[in-house]
Amino acid sequence: MDNRNNYAESGLMETVVDINRISKKTKGGNQMRFSALVVVGDKNGRVGAGLSKARDVRSAIQKAIGFAGRHMIQVPISGTTIPFEVTQKYGAARVLLKPAPTGSGIIAGGPMRVVLDACGVRDAVGKILGTKNKISNVYATLKALETIIKLSERK
Repeated sequence: MDNRNNYAESGLMETVVDINRISKKTKGGNQMRFSALVVVGDKNGRVGAGLSKARDVRSAIQKAIGFAGRHMIQVPISGTTIPFEVTQKYGAARVLLKPAPTGSGIIAGGPMRVVLDACGVRDAVGKILGTKNKISNVYATLKALETIIKLSERK
């Protein structure tokens, strides 16, 4: 599910990446809840992701947006692309991020594309090498961007 809203007052773009229905068996019957995965970014190097659960979809999305806004990272961008090539592993997910020439666009699969777009990267090549789980791939992409932060601080 893909839902994009621009916040004029804060300048943040939020994208709902995934919504899951959670059913739990209890003594009184089934307990239904929803989890939402949201990516928030300002398209100027700051990006964050939030995963939250609630009894209804709207509350889950709002909680995830709040979490993502509080846990944003500042990613270094050189021109319109990322400065380094990096491979990162997070759980069963493995992602590869590479810089790309100007004008080539974001060449990456679903969840990785959302994170790079929210970050403000306009040209990059990405490949999801491990699992197809959207949650793991979003967090692996964020971890790869954190690795780029550490590499740029060393340089």
